[in-house]
Amino acid sequence: MFNTSVSIDFLQSMDKDTIARHLGIEYLEVGEDYIVARMPVDHRTHQPFGILHGGASVVLAESLGSVASYLTLKDPENQRAVGLEINANHVRPVKSGYVYGKVTPIHVGRTTQLWEIRIMNEENKLVCISRLTVAVVDANRG
Repeated sequence: MFNTSVSIDFLQSMDKDTIARHLGIEYLEVGEDYIVARMPVDHRTHQPFGILHGGASVVLAESLGSVASYLTLKDPENQRAVGLEINANHVRPVKSGYVYGKVTPIHVGRTTQLWEIRIMNEENKLVCISRLTVAVVDANRG
């Protein structure tokens, strides 16, 4: 489904000087129609009560969905995938370790896309489920 084969190093290079890099998000796997990344649960991603901040989960979800969308563009020089809406349901707290996000497509159309991102803890239990809606727009529009 992705229009190009990419390496983990390429995905990591896309996050240089971004919030994803600041939070320690690392890409682990790229499949035919999915990407897996992990994020540490530590001082960078905690909320004041010492558990994973819901906003950090949303950053992981949107990072995965945005990269997946980019990889589906027919003409990445002249198109951009931009987020329209994201939602997240936070199911269980995490105090430490890593969470793992996996993005998969629900709908990949010519002008809109819908992605599901499931975030799991180290015991493979659901922490957060998110959906990201993306618009595919002309990069030169302005």
